[in-house]
Order: sequence, then C-alpha cells, then structure tokens
Amino acid sequence: MFLVLVIGLLLGVLGMLFPIYRARREAARLEEEKQQVAQERQLIVDFMHHMVEALGEGLTREALLQRIVHAAILCSGALSACLFERTEGKMRSVAVEGLFPPHRPLPAAVREKLATRARFIEQVLKSESFPDNEGIVGTVVQTGRGQLVADAAADDRIVRHEDAALKVRSVIAVPLQFRDRFFGVLAVANSADGEPFTQNDFSLMQSLAEQAALALHNAEFLHYQLEKHQLDLDLSLASGIQQMLLPKAAPEIDGLGIDARYIPAQKVSGDFYDLFVLPGNRLGVAVADVSGKGIPASLLMAMCRTDLRQIAPRHDSPAKTLAELNRTLGGDLRGMFITILYAVIDPLRGEVTVARAGHELPLFLRRDPATSVPTAEYIGSEGMPLGMVPDEIFSRVIADRTERFEPGDILVLYTDGLTEAPNEEDKEFSNARLADAVRALHARPARELNDGILETVQRFTGSTTLRDDLTLVTVKRS
Repeated sequence: MFLVLVIGLLLGVLGMLFPIYRARREAARLEEEKQQVAQERQLIVDFMHHMVEALGEGLTREALLQRIVHAAILCSGALSACLFERTEGKMRSVAVEGLFPPHRPLPAAVREKLATRARFIEQVLKSESFPDNEGIVGTVVQTGRGQLVADAAADDRIVRHEDAALKVRSVIAVPLQFRDRFFGVLAVANSADGEPFTQNDFSLMQSLAEQAALALHNAEFLHYQLEKHQLDLDLSLASGIQQMLLPKAAPEIDGLGIDARYIPAQKVSGDFYDLFVLPGNRLGVAVADVSGKGIPASLLMAMCRTDLRQIAPRHDSPAKTLAELNRTLGGDLRGMFITILYAVIDPLRGEVTVARAGHELPLFLRRDPATSVPTAEYIGSEGMPLGMVPDEIFSRVIADRTERFEPGDILVLYTDGLTEAPNEEDKEFSNARLADAVRALHARPARELNDGILETVQRFTGSTTLRDDLTLVTVKRS
C-alpha cells in the first residue's frame, strides 16, 4: 500500500514538472530561433553595408561584382562563390572567389596544371561558357527560382570532378533579379564547417541576392546619372559655344532693316545663320541646316560658319562661294550634309543674288508699283546640299539667281523647323501660311514682322512643342 502511495506521489510530481520542462524547452527553442533570426538579420545588414560601401567607392561594374561574391562568402560561411551572367543564351562566370568548382569537367590538359589551384581555376571559370539551361545554374535561369542542393552527390546536375579539392558537397544558387531585370546567378559551394547547407542558409542567400540585385540596379542608375550629368555639361558647353558663334547683333547698313531669330529644339542645334558686311557695303546672309542633331551637328555648324566667313569676301557670286565651301569642308562632313542658302544684298544697286544648296526656298514680298498690293513669291534656284555629291557635280549644278530689291521689298529666309512646325492635329504650318503671314504683316519693320510671324506660328501649333530647330531671318529694304 505504501509503495502505491509513493508511485502515485511521484507520478503527480512528474505531472506537475513535465509542463514546466516542456515550457522551458519551448522557450529555449524560441530563444534559439530568435538568436538565429537576429544573426541572419545582422548578416543581411552587413551585406547591405558592403554593397553601400561599394557604391560609395564608385567601383567599376567588374569590381562591384567581385565585391558581391566576396560579401556572399563572408555572410554565408561558404568556402567559395561565383557569379554568372547570361549573354545570348550562354552563361559565363564574371566574378569568383575561392576554389569554386567549374561548371563542366576539366580537360586532361587542364588538370595537369592544377598546381596553381585557385588562380588557375578562376581563369578556367572565366573562360568557360555553357548553355543557360544546363546544370543547377541553368535551372535557376529557366525557372527564376533559387536552388538548394544539400547533398550534391545525389544530384545528377552536379559535376563530379576527379580532383578532391573540387568536390561539391553542398551548393546554393539564387537569381539576381530586381523587378523585371535579370542580372545573373549567384552560387556558393561547400560550407566552411563541412555541414550541408540548410533551408535557413538558403533563405539567407535569397535575401542576400535581393540586396545584391538592388545594388547592381543602383550602380547602373548611378552610372547613368553620372553620364547624363556629364552629357548635360557637354551640351551646355557646346550650346554656349554655339551661341557665341551666332551674330550678337545685326550689322547696320543704310537702307536695310535686319532681324534674325534662332530657336533650338534642344540645347544644341543643327541650324545656324550668319550676317556680315561685304566690300561695297553689301550684306552677306546665310541660313543653314546641318543633318542630324546634338554635338556633332553643332561642331559641323561651327566649321561651316568659320569657313564661310573666310571664303565669302573672295567672291561676288554666292554660287562660287558655296562651291569653294563645299570643296573646303570635303571629308570633314563624314557622311553628314548641310543645306544652306547664301544671299548677297546690294542696296546701292537695288538687287539681291541668291544661291541655294538644297535649302528651303527664299520668300520675296514685293509691292506692285501700280496697285501697291503686296505679292509673295518663293524664288527657286538650282543646287544640292554641301557634302552630298562630289565637287564636280556640286559646282556644275549650283547657280546664282538675281532679283530686284526695291524699297518696301522683303526677303525672308528660314529653316524647315518653321514651315514644318506641327499643330495638335499633326498638320504643318506650311509655306502657304508663312506667305500669308508675311503679306498680312508687310507694313511692319523687320523686327516686328518677325514677332508677328512667330506669334502666328505659336497660335497654329498651340501646346505642341517644336520637333525641329527654327531659324528665321528677315531683311526689309527701306
């Protein structure tokens, strides 16, 4: 009877102690998991710190990839790591640290050189490429999901190397992906403690891969911003130089009212105009449009303007001036071409001579002496753009055209950015509307006439932005 009582008492005590033991054991497990989570969080923070440092140092892309691999080893405890990129359906190693096993078996000739170990394996990896659907790495590429191989010996996708140092015991491969951008695959092989990689290790690597992909995205964005900033500086400099090349003010010649407007569609324009005094108190006027946009067009414009100023005083004929200009520019055009209209206005003789190298037709407005009714007319002449045909053809085609230029007459020169300015319905301003505007405004001085033309263009285009550079030069005989 006593024994029964003792046993009952012991069972009662055990019944009381067991929940306490179970609670303590659960608390210990929770504490262990809490510590593990904290450790993983710290590893991720450390990895992020490595990436931020790398971006702050302004590393090259190659150096940043190497930093990612190095940080992956530090944070995961792996013996080796490798980062693969995809190009045209092939995978290639772009960064490696440690004795990372090559994706394919080593040829016999290569195995004989393994004395140099890590450095040699690194060279082999960087020269190796394989289809993007091959092996563990290929699986990651094709599925977009990471792969955990705890026991590599049981996975046929893992290469068995004869060299013991290259034996793969466990491997993790995860995609480097940010939003829709796929950067590559990050893989780690063999834990330093000899144990297989666990699901926790896999989760950690996935988190590290997300941070690495974000770092690569930020590096590309930062590089783009730096390039854009440098380009903006270059464009501002080119724009400043271009503005310096344009006439600061129209020359003053008795009997002529002169006004010019220049509106680039971008910071740097392919349009240019020039106004200069020639011997005999004549006015030289040029309006041109260089093919293309941006800095190359602006540089070619500067060359053309400089050469024109040197050549123009040697010839009375605008056609001969443009023929020599075409010869002088020669090979400097490098596949580009220039449309240009060059006119010489002689107020003493009351005439203007025009040569047109593929440019827009000049607009003349005259008043009928009998009726005083203004008539607008586009005047044509033969010619081809500078740099488009050989010199002998250009010189044979280019021709002068001389017109009377009496008091009250108006000459309007422009680039196609004016007549082709679109409205919201994508209709162009057109030559006809320009002629109508000049007829309506003919009584105004040259400056006010240009103001009126541009106001008419603005009313026509509305909120539509210019898609091409616009240049407008008006000369009125007083």
